[in-house]
Amino acid sequence: MDKRYFVLLAVVLGLLSGSGNRMAAQQDGTRFRVSVDLVQLNVAVTDSKGNYITGLKPTDFVISEDGIAEKIATFEEGNGPTRRLMGVAPETAKGGGAGAGAASRAENASNASSQDPNETLGEAIAGANVFILFDTSNYMYRGFVFAQDAISDFVRSLETADKVAFYSYSRDLYRSAPLTADRSEVVKGVRTTVAGDDAALYNSLLLTLKDASSFTGRKVVVVFSNGPDNASMVPPEDVAELAQSTGIPIYMISTREAKLEPVSTVVFERMTAATGGKAYFANSWRDERKAFASIRDDLGHLYSFSYYPEPNPNRGWRAINVRLVGEHAKKYHVRTRNGYRPQINRLPAESTAASSVSQLAPN
Repeated sequence: MDKRYFVLLAVVLGLLSGSGNRMAAQQDGTRFRVSVDLVQLNVAVTDSKGNYITGLKPTDFVISEDGIAEKIATFEEGNGPTRRLMGVAPETAKGGGAGAGAASRAENASNASSQDPNETLGEAIAGANVFILFDTSNYMYRGFVFAQDAISDFVRSLETADKVAFYSYSRDLYRSAPLTADRSEVVKGVRTTVAGDDAALYNSLLLTLKDASSFTGRKVVVVFSNGPDNASMVPPEDVAELAQSTGIPIYMISTREAKLEPVSTVVFERMTAATGGKAYFANSWRDERKAFASIRDDLGHLYSFSYYPEPNPNRGWRAINVRLVGEHAKKYHVRTRNGYRPQINRLPAESTAASSVSQLAPN
């Protein structure tokens, strides 16, 4: 494989996690600042039987970050309209750890001050952008057509999603259908996939997350994998952290072949749980269809919040806690991502780092 591919992955990880920048700071004394703008959460609430709980209000939720209480700025249930609950970002959020986003946030706050604090934003977030990642490695020799059928049906059923992208992978990532509202283009991409060789799941998933993070609004990644990863250079922990830090839930459908490999099973379950998604293990093509239907149902019942973080001296991992209050506190279960790492920016060299990624990207 092209050596530049792995160099690109290292650069991307360094830019998004800040680890590469921290190492450089020790050498050249460059100052850093943490950029934390609006933090978005997708939250599922279910009862003891797994049924979705609807009709909850912003006042039914309490959000904290590293134990610091946060105020909900926007609120959305399912595929309904988004409501602004705070006309102005907290004054305290403009300093402290806000960094590069403070100026733009201050301008937005000024523009918002004359608006109704309970204003409905309508089409601001019309639905999730769904990125589908399909395993076409040699693990998919059996059941390939059945998997294509299940994915195609899933794509057609995503009526409330904004746009859908379809990627496939074996040793390399193939962007078969970039993000589009045209479902027929996505299905065409599904139907033209062919079986490949070894599976580089974590490499491909990291690049998919990087693509998804460049779009605004709600994003989710849905992975169909038929086996363990045997060709990646990126560890799953780095992939999970990127998903958490960018607020992108990962849903993973895997077959019984993958479940025979205990390490992959544990990794899949931990990764999806940490990002607020879910893992499914299908024993048949019928189970695959049921898993896709469950994901579609989940996307239609998520509560979406956003908040401007209060000042927080922690430049590393920040733990997020979402809980219900009042009569709902003990009856229902809350599922969302468990934290994120703020992006650390090196002030004088932003354009240089971005240029490096562009130059290293394979054609």
